[in-house]
Amino acid sequence: MEAIEELAVQPCTSSLYLRPFRLSYRQNGTKKVWDFMRTHDSVSILIFNTSRQCFVVVKQFRPAVYMCEVEKHHPQVFENRDKESFSSLENPLPAVVGVTYELCAGIVDKPDLSLEEIACEEVLEECGYRISVADLRRITSYRSGVGVTGSRQTLFYAEVNDQMKTSGGGGQPEEGELIEVVEIPLGESMKFAYDETFPKTMGVIFSFTWFHNNVAPKLLKK
Repeated sequence: MEAIEELAVQPCTSSLYLRPFRLSYRQNGTKKVWDFMRTHDSVSILIFNTSRQCFVVVKQFRPAVYMCEVEKHHPQVFENRDKESFSSLENPLPAVVGVTYELCAGIVDKPDLSLEEIACEEVLEECGYRISVADLRRITSYRSGVGVTGSRQTLFYAEVNDQMKTSGGGGQPEEGELIEVVEIPLGESMKFAYDETFPKTMGVIFSFTWFHNNVAPKLLKK
C-alpha cells in the first residue's frame, strides 16, 4: 500500500469525478465570485461485527491527503500548477503520511441502484461482508466539503457477523483500489476516534460517537 513511486504533479484538464466551475452572483447588493467543484454524492457505512464486538473500517492511501503534507515541505511542487509543465518529486515524503482510516464508502454513480443497494455493494467489495438492504439502518445524511463541492453523503449502519464474511474485501484492483480492512475493538473505539496519531475522517469520529450514544446502551442491557 505504501510503495508509492514516481510522483508527479501536472494540470488536470478533465476528470471523471471533478468538474470545476466559477460562480458569480450578487448577495445583498454585493457582487461575489466563488470557485467550486461538482462531484458525485456518496454513501458511507458504519459496520459493527457482533461476533467479535468490533468496528470494521478501511485504511487506504489518499493522494489529496498526501499532497497536503507534501506542500508543507515542498511548496515548489505546486508553483507550475497553471502551466503545461509538471513538477516531480525526487525525494518524496513517506507514503504513510497519506494513509487514512475511513468508513466503508463509495460514490453514487449508478442511477439504476438505490443508495441502499450501492451501500451493500461497497460493504461486499471493500470489506468482504455480504449484506442485504434489510440489514441497513439509515443514520442521516449531511453535506461534505461545503466550501468546495457541497456534495451529500448518506450514512448507514450495518451489523455483521463472521458467518456473513465471504471474502477478504480490499476493493476492486481493476479500478485502482488498494484497501486494507481494519478492525477496531469496541472498547478502544472512542480512544481511537480522538487519537490524532491515526489520521481519519470526520465520519469515523461522528459514527463511533453515534454508536456509543444509540447502540451501545442496548448492548449493555443484553
